[in-house]
Amino acid sequence: MTTNQRTAVVTGAARGIGAALAQRLAADGMAVAAVDLSADACSDVVDAIRSAGGTARAYAADVADEASVTELVDSVAAELGPPTVLVNNAGVLRDNLLFRMSADDWDTVMNVHLRGHFLMSRAVQAHMTEQGWGRIVSISSTSALGNRGQANYAAAKAGIQGFTKTLAIELGKFGVTVNAIAPGLIETAMTRTTAERMGVAYEQFVENAARQIPVARTGTPEDIAAAASFFVREDASFVSGQVLYVAGGPRA
Repeated sequence: MTTNQRTAVVTGAARGIGAALAQRLAADGMAVAAVDLSADACSDVVDAIRSAGGTARAYAADVADEASVTELVDSVAAELGPPTVLVNNAGVLRDNLLFRMSADDWDTVMNVHLRGHFLMSRAVQAHMTEQGWGRIVSISSTSALGNRGQANYAAAKAGIQGFTKTLAIELGKFGVTVNAIAPGLIETAMTRTTAERMGVAYEQFVENAARQIPVARTGTPEDIAAAASFFVREDASFVSGQVLYVAGGPRA
């Protein structure tokens, strides 16, 4: 990647897409700060990275809490180096139809996704602009196009896309690119939660989904990690403000 090791922060890194992101960026040569609500939850990911010869540390932070984010970024900068790569991946689901959705369900999803992306991006951009180089990748979703039972999640993920495009405009002159990835159906624990909400057996849920995807399969966390790996490359400096749908086929 570079003669000087970059430091990447990956939120929601304990499992699923986040774990794959952390491992891929470490394999690309970056020192990785694996972040989740519990540092212990990231221990398996960190151990896997270190066993493969990479550099990683686990951190606990609540991305929706301003003080927690400030403490996190300060710790990462002191212990691993200036964080010039950020992957905003932390997310939650509180699915329900609109008339059943509580205000707490709405606020929780908005806080983790939109507020969390804002706080993390604002905190790291100071290091990126000082270094004259940075990469921010935020995880959106195909649900941004609308999805029954996910008014809160869809609104948050659509907001992330607007946030991404705006940051790309603001930060581009400082050598910072900002892009988003919108995954389709990726087989993770969150996907199982969606199947349960719909009252469908997980295996049947995945099989039904695969039949509607042009490449005839569902996605894996590694598919998303591969896209992020491209966005954070040194030679991807002319790609910014983009939303890449990683969904096995075209999306509107």
